[in-house]
Amino acid sequence: MKQQEEQEYERILREQELQNQQLQTENQQKSVSYEDAEKTIVSEQLDVGEILDRIHYLLRGYTLQIVDGKGTTWVKPTTNDMIILTEYGVNYIMGAIQWYLNKNTLLSNYDDKQISAKMEDFAISVTDAVFMEYDKMFLYPSLDDCKDEIEARIKKKIDLKLFAAKLTDIKLDESEVRKEILKEMEGRIEHELETIKQQKIKNKLKRFESLMRFLQDTVHSAYQRAWKGQERTTLRQHTHISETRGSGFDISRQRPSLNPFKRQ
Repeated sequence: MKQQEEQEYERILREQELQNQQLQTENQQKSVSYEDAEKTIVSEQLDVGEILDRIHYLLRGYTLQIVDGKGTTWVKPTTNDMIILTEYGVNYIMGAIQWYLNKNTLLSNYDDKQISAKMEDFAISVTDAVFMEYDKMFLYPSLDDCKDEIEARIKKKIDLKLFAAKLTDIKLDESEVRKEILKEMEGRIEHELETIKQQKIKNKLKRFESLMRFLQDTVHSAYQRAWKGQERTTLRQHTHISETRGSGFDISRQRPSLNPFKRQ
C-alpha cells in the first residue's frame, strides 16, 4: 500500500512538473510577445520617415490620388504650374526639416520659452534664406510652358469667335479665324511670352508665405512633442507597462504543498 501511495505521489509530481513547465513556456512567450509589441510601439512613435516622405512628395508637386480603385498613390504633377520649387529648393527645404524633425528633437525636454525662441530662430533663418535665393529656390517657367500658354489663349479666342458667329448664324472657317487672330498679335508675341513668364513666376512666389507657414507648423509640432519631455515620459510608461506584463511569476520550482496520501 505504501509503495502504491509513493508511486501515485510521484505521478502527481510529474504532472505538476509538466504543468509548471508549460506555464513557464507560456509566460516566456507572452513576455517575448510584449517585448516585440513594445519595440513596435517605440519604433512607430519615433519613426518620422513617413512624415518626411509625405513632405518630400508635396514639395515636388505630387498629389495623392486613388488609382484604379486600388488604394492611394502619389502621382507626378502633369504641368510645371504644379511644381513650385526647383531641385535646389526642394533639397534645401528637406535639409532644413530633417535638422529638426528627428528623434533627437522628439526626445528632448523644452519649456514654452525655449520652444518659442527656437521657433523664432528657425522661422527667421529659413525665411531669409528662401527670400534671398528665391530665383534659385522657385521654378521659373520654361519657354515651352509660355508657348503652351499662348496656344491655349489663342484657342480660347478662336472658340469665342466661332461661338459668337454661330449665335448670329454666321459661318466662319476656323483656320481663317486663327490667321486673323495671329495677325492681330503680330509683333507682340515676344512681349506676350515675357508677360506670361512674369505672371507665372508671380503666381509661384505667392506661395512663399503659405510654404513658410507649413514648414513652421511642422517643426513646431515636433517641438510640442518634446514639451517638458512628454515624448520620453510616454516611452517610459510604455516600457514600464511592458516590463510589468512580461514579469511572469516563475513557478517552475513549485511543488505540491500537500501530499493527499500522507498519513496524518
